[in-house]
Amino acid sequence: MTRPPKLTPKRQALQESGTINTHAEVVHDSAFVGSEFFDPHDLVQVRYEMLRRVSSEGLSITDAVARFGVTRPTFYKAQADFARAGLVGLLPAKRGPHGPHKITDEVMRFIEQSRDDDPQLDGPALVERIHKHFGLAVHRRTVERALARPKKKRR
Repeated sequence: MTRPPKLTPKRQALQESGTINTHAEVVHDSAFVGSEFFDPHDLVQVRYEMLRRVSSEGLSITDAVARFGVTRPTFYKAQADFARAGLVGLLPAKRGPHGPHKITDEVMRFIEQSRDDDPQLDGPALVERIHKHFGLAVHRRTVERALARPKKKRR
């Protein structure tokens, strides 16, 4: 049984930051083959070089997507993201929810008002009140996290 190759410090850093190209094997651009500088595992570098080749060297989009192992929609998204935000736009976006989706402003005001009326209310009691008032099923930890957030960060 063979072990997978040990991650280099750079690849480990790319993995931890979420910027590793998990499909490095499909990058066939000549600059990335056998180069110490160009790393097909570096997602931001691959995307930037793909855009640069099209913009500065006149490479066709069809050739670029073939050489860099992406789809046309991925190319156009990278192009728009780069135009909007520069190099930072090429960083992968955080996946999943970007905040609480059940604890809306209205629900948060209700929680705060309920706590103002009765400071002894705990998570389970608030969950019950939210369910009765809004017909909304939330977990007690969701309510507790909402209460723990600083007021200025609340939506």
